[in-house]
Amino acid sequence: MTFDSKYEFLDAGAGRKLERFGQWILSRPCAQAVWAPQHQELWREAHASFSREHGSHWEFRSPRIRDGWQCELGGVRFLLKPTDFGHVGIFPEHLLGWNLVREKIREALPKKLSVLNLFAYSGGATLACAMAGAEVCHLDASKKMTDWARDNAAANHLQDAPIRWIVDDVTKFLKREIRRGRKYDGIILDPPSFGRGTSQELFQIDQCMLELLDLCSQVLSETPSFVMLTCHTPGYTPLVLSHLAAQSFPKGNIRTGEMVLPAGDGILAVPSGAYAFWSAK
Repeated sequence: MTFDSKYEFLDAGAGRKLERFGQWILSRPCAQAVWAPQHQELWREAHASFSREHGSHWEFRSPRIRDGWQCELGGVRFLLKPTDFGHVGIFPEHLLGWNLVREKIREALPKKLSVLNLFAYSGGATLACAMAGAEVCHLDASKKMTDWARDNAAANHLQDAPIRWIVDDVTKFLKREIRRGRKYDGIILDPPSFGRGTSQELFQIDQCMLELLDLCSQVLSETPSFVMLTCHTPGYTPLVLSHLAAQSFPKGNIRTGEMVLPAGDGILAVPSGAYAFWSAK
């Protein structure tokens, strides 16, 4: 894969962000970027722009973008395409989390850690863990997103990797795993502010977070390695996630911070949610 197929954060400001996803440069809304853009000349190079004014819509300079393309981030290859929500199938701010969990997985080798990835979306964390040597259970309530994740697995030659692909409501699945006595050495979860399960079960983070973390604690193995909790909901700051992790999981180390788009030197980083990484040691 050539350098041109990689992700690159280019600039942000005036409520927008500019990113290169492989061969295409995209301009999209970014409410946190309240400062002025640093590199005005780069914005003229955008191949596509997404707007939520007058109804959500894309504007394409090249119609080929609609057909999808490939992009690499953190050693993982993704099949991308524009969606009606302005997403393309990858959240680059999760790269920090992938690196933290990969380190724990590799430290445990030759033992294969069992990892549960909840709200797993297009499979970035799933594939990063599988590449590092873990056995992974990938769970998402959307069959469409799970199929997309499986396509990403095939793009990384991981179609035969030890990954369980589950389409289910998170709460119902965790309760079944508890009844079955199934345990996991690591858990990754990125709960949304609001969501629906496979049977339209309502998930609202303010009402569901404590139960969700309690269920997660019950499926941790007797010698757990890590829990990676990330959140994009306003108000769920690193300190809030730290308190939640401390109350929900055994005594251990907790690292917290803001997730940011991976930026190069001289580029103003864009805050993109918070994380709390609990580890046993």
